[in-house]
Order: sequence, then structure tokens, then C-alpha cells
Amino acid sequence: MTYHVCFVCTGNICRSPMAESVFRARIQEAGLDGLVEVDSAGTGGWHEGDGADPRTVTVLENGGYDSTHTARRFQPSWFADLDLVIALDAGHLKALRRLAPTAQDAEKVRLLRSYDPSAGHDLDVPDPYYGDMDGFEECLEMVETASEGLLAAVREDMEGRAA
Repeated sequence: MTYHVCFVCTGNICRSPMAESVFRARIQEAGLDGLVEVDSAGTGGWHEGDGADPRTVTVLENGGYDSTHTARRFQPSWFADLDLVIALDAGHLKALRRLAPTAQDAEKVRLLRSYDPSAGHDLDVPDPYYGDMDGFEECLEMVETASEGLLAAVREDMEGRAA
């Protein structure tokens, strides 16, 4: 049974496509390709059909990640097929939990940086959209660090379901 993870930010052109690309690479490196499906979406539809922000593309390509992406808006009906919905900041977390059709679906929503033990109390990945390249590079670092803990959690969850 395939495990489904969806990363969600505001417009699905900066943080969530970055997280999707990084986590997909971690899944492939871990030999879980085909067992874990990874995608992303935005809480709003402003950029539906667009590619990732050019700065996101640059930091992904510089990091050796795939930058292919088409933005889309998160749909509440997706909860039924998702195992985890990963929010990039507290605003997304609240919005997604409000969209969840059931309490069980709301429990699927987690903050990405909650998987990073070094994150402390600030679990938001800041939106780099209105800043310069430094913000995008910082975002990538946060995503990469949290992805390791997320991978461990997904593996543990998958093993628990298989037992």
C-alpha cells in the first residue's frame, strides 16, 4: 500500500514545491520510491498551473534537486487519500485543519519543522517570496534538515502499518 505525503504552503510556488522535491529525493535515496508518493499544493489558487518561483528553481537546481513543478490548490477531498499533510507554517496548519472533513483527517496535518529536533519553538518555515535569494537558501536548509526526521517518521509509520 502506497504512503501519501502532501506538502502545503500558500501559493505552491516556493516552500511546498521545495519540500516536495527534497523529500522525493530522500525517498529515492532510502529505496522507498514507489512505496511513498510525494506531492504539494497551496492553500490558495493564485498560481494554479504556474511553475515554481524562479528563485525556488535556482536553489533546487543548485542543490541537485528536480525543479519540475506545476502549482495547484489543496482540495479537502484529498484528505481521504493522504497519510500526512505537511504544513510549512502555523497559518497553513490552521487553514488545513479547518478544511479537514473529520477530526481524524485534521490529525494528519503536521508542521514540517516539528520533525527537526533542532528547530526549537519556531516551527515555521518563513515565506521567502518577498525577499532575496538568501531567504530561499535558508528555506532549503530548513527543509533539508526537517526532511531527515520526516523520513524516519514515515518509515516508522509504514512499519507500524505493516506489522
